[in-house]
Amino acid sequence: MSTDPLISLRGVTKRFGAQLVLDTIDLDVSPGEVVAVIGPSGSGKSTLCRTVNRLETIDAGEITVAGRPVPAEGRDLARLRAEVGMVFQSFNLFAHMSALENVAFAPMKVRRAQRKDAEDRARELLDRVGLGHKAAAMPSQLSGGQQQRVAIARALAMEPKAMLFDEPTSALDPEMVGEVLDVMRDLADSGMTMIVVTHEMGFARATADRVVFLADGRIAEQAPPEQFFNAPRSDRARDFLSKVLVH
Repeated sequence: MSTDPLISLRGVTKRFGAQLVLDTIDLDVSPGEVVAVIGPSGSGKSTLCRTVNRLETIDAGEITVAGRPVPAEGRDLARLRAEVGMVFQSFNLFAHMSALENVAFAPMKVRRAQRKDAEDRARELLDRVGLGHKAAAMPSQLSGGQQQRVAIARALAMEPKAMLFDEPTSALDPEMVGEVLDVMRDLADSGMTMIVVTHEMGFARATADRVVFLADGRIAEQAPPEQFFNAPRSDRARDFLSKVLVH
């Protein structure tokens, strides 16, 4: 395994108007590492996630993926987005396409894959997320948890080097959360590099290699999960955990 970071942020700063949302963030993510990003609402977690594939532009600093600076626009940016999959809170599936078509679409459009090859791969990925039997279903016929699993399969269809998850379970009913987290755990176990913005502390504790705690746009603390949850060093982290962990 390479020791060089797959994703690297240096001095990343982002403002929305007068509000400083990210304040000189430095973060390295190694190949195969799972990093859980947690913190209070408004701390910049989703913005941090979205800067990595330039869904949000940055005002200062540099982001590199696989040693290359994130491009500003054009084909190079499209190529980067193919290499870094993204799964959002909302599932963003194409409503007029079946689950199979949703997963096969990007490889055909972006990678110019043959339809048969793309659909065969899509079936494999739907099987992987436990939805092989729903290949012909339209999004409106799927539960929220099933739609999110299709969205994960769709991101995997591009064979990304890394996956970004922006609160992937926050829009789901509680009984559907587990089925999505199970798929994410399997991905982590397979060696996928992942940045996961999440409110699911159990997932962060059990699956992440490292927890990054954001507060007021800065990394207030980062540590392996056991250390972070059992002995947080900062007052901000202790205060946050006292509110979110059920005693």
